[in-house]
Amino acid sequence: MRFSVVETGYDQRQVDSCLDELGIRLVRLAARAESAGAGREWDLIREDATHLCDFLRRRTAAVDGDTATGTAAEREAARLLAEARGELEAAREEARRVREQAYADAVRARRDFEAALLARRRREARVDEILAGVRGDTVPPDTPTAAAGVPPGGTAERSAA
Repeated sequence: MRFSVVETGYDQRQVDSCLDELGIRLVRLAARAESAGAGREWDLIREDATHLCDFLRRRTAAVDGDTATGTAAEREAARLLAEARGELEAAREEARRVREQAYADAVRARRDFEAALLARRRREARVDEILAGVRGDTVPPDTPTAAAGVPPGGTAERSAA
């Protein structure tokens, strides 16, 4: 019986099935050995024992062959795993650097915003001070102003003297 190779070794169901089959054969062999007398029964027992020994020898040879392949595969898997871990570490380092840069940029932007906001509030306060100092005298409606001297055409012309 050949076992399918899966991620973590051999297919467990196939291995269990093979072991169950061996167990059944060994139980039958033991039962025959107990009830066997001389002659044909002993020949069947020897035949079964030889068959089981051959089966186990073939399995051992197949496992040894797979072990050599498995070793090469394990080395390749270990190399790929090490490479992936290196790439993961590099990606984590890059992410850490980008995160720190983004945080520094955000702090700088917040400081700039707060400075601009403070400057705006100071200008607003200064405008309020200036406007508070201006007298709030109203001009009576019949007071002549410069606008009152504008002719109906819309522009005032200066006469040359």
